[in-house]
Amino acid sequence: MHLSVDAHALGLIVRHANALIELEIEGEKQLVLVKDVQKDPVRQIIEHVDLVIVNRDETVDVEVPVHVVGAPFAGTNALQELNVLRLSVPATNIPEFVEVSVEGLEAGSQILAGQISLASDETLLDDPEHLVVHIVAPRGGSSAEEGVEEAGAEGEAE
Repeated sequence: MHLSVDAHALGLIVRHANALIELEIEGEKQLVLVKDVQKDPVRQIIEHVDLVIVNRDETVDVEVPVHVVGAPFAGTNALQELNVLRLSVPATNIPEFVEVSVEGLEAGSQILAGQISLASDETLLDDPEHLVVHIVAPRGGSSAEEGVEEAGAEGEAE
């Protein structure tokens, strides 16, 4: 079905991932989920939006952003490998994001998709073995010191 809507209002709504909208179509209220947004690449004007009609009591498959929070153990870095998780969730309870804590994790630690805690009504659709975040020690710590020692030894030889 083709519809025309207020572009400004729609633009504000589609800024959020998995936006749920209640539209009045031909006098009947419909709950719709934003599935795809197509914008002009230069002017960033919305050209087309795909909406899917959903029922309040059904579950939908969505991609939810992953937010990494916390600080890993001192001297390590958290590398995020997966930016979104595919979940099956109730249409009226779609999370804005999934939070993954790396607080105090040491180098070599990994967080897999299956290890992320989800609400009781959320089901992971991705492979539970997908790597989401891993903690690494920065490269070059010892090799930089070796380079300084080598330069000093060369200076002494001359």
